[in-house]
Amino acid sequence: MASVSDWKVPPSAQPKPEDYDYDLDQALSAVVGLRSIIPSDAFTADTLGTERGGNGVLIRADGLVLTVGYLVTEAETIWLSLIDGRNVPGTVLGFDQTTGFGLVQALARLDLPALPIGNSDNAEVGQRVVLGGAGGRHRSLAARIVAKQEFAGYWEYVVDEAIFTSPSHPNWGGTALIGPAGDLIGVGSLQLQEGREQGPPGDLNMIIPINLLKPTLDDMMTLGRPNKPPRPWLGLYATEIEDKVVVVGLAKDGPAQRADLRTGDVVLSIGGTDVSDLGGLYRKVWALGSAGVEVPLSVYRDGKTFEARIKSSDRQRFLKAPKLH
Repeated sequence: MASVSDWKVPPSAQPKPEDYDYDLDQALSAVVGLRSIIPSDAFTADTLGTERGGNGVLIRADGLVLTVGYLVTEAETIWLSLIDGRNVPGTVLGFDQTTGFGLVQALARLDLPALPIGNSDNAEVGQRVVLGGAGGRHRSLAARIVAKQEFAGYWEYVVDEAIFTSPSHPNWGGTALIGPAGDLIGVGSLQLQEGREQGPPGDLNMIIPINLLKPTLDDMMTLGRPNKPPRPWLGLYATEIEDKVVVVGLAKDGPAQRADLRTGDVVLSIGGTDVSDLGGLYRKVWALGSAGVEVPLSVYRDGKTFEARIKSSDRQRFLKAPKLH
């Protein structure tokens, strides 16, 4: 992920104030840079790194910052970079494995306007939007919504109707998707490239719709996570190859590894029901119950088919809890 301090969006791709019916510069001033430090022994240190950087967006005047969860998962130190050049500390309030959102509380007075939360259901394909990065117009991108469709990620993650935008922002994590009314309609999660990930063809961003935050915001602020039973987690990384779901990696000491699943295994069915895509696989697992439920699956390996049973877990139990400062 590019550093927030050493690059600029080309002038031709930057948003221009006269093209929007709201105060563009005021809206972009709510976007902050975010840098997190993660302990080297953290569960996600090997896959996501011990130093992570991206963006966040101020959604309340009291310093509440919304970002993408992987930037702050297991973080012990958070720094926020503001539009006026200040750097202030923050603390992680929580993150939601289901939606992918993370919340940070600034530990200093920001004196910046918050970006109002909009309605992502109203986002339409073809709509002109802005992907706001920390640093104002020079690090923000004029874009359009090119699709709204399901996204399934290899890490046991599904968004029923993700928002896809183009062109893609080069520092995509935690960017603010600003709609035509100058409000927040989503948060940047991924950069996708044709042939490498799901989604429409081309180089674009996958955005988490803001409406997924609304039912869980209060819980995340007070409990650190949604107040509902956690989904069963298998600890396997998978991809789709020719209508087959293939295991491409395993979380260390996770349920799938303990059940002796291996890289290259093909998952044929869950509970006797065939699966051919990631979204279908995950939904069938989640439909079995909450974390801890046993997951029966049929697996193809080295020319043979066999039955396996995985004792699922709560993914959050493998993670370091946020440190409150």
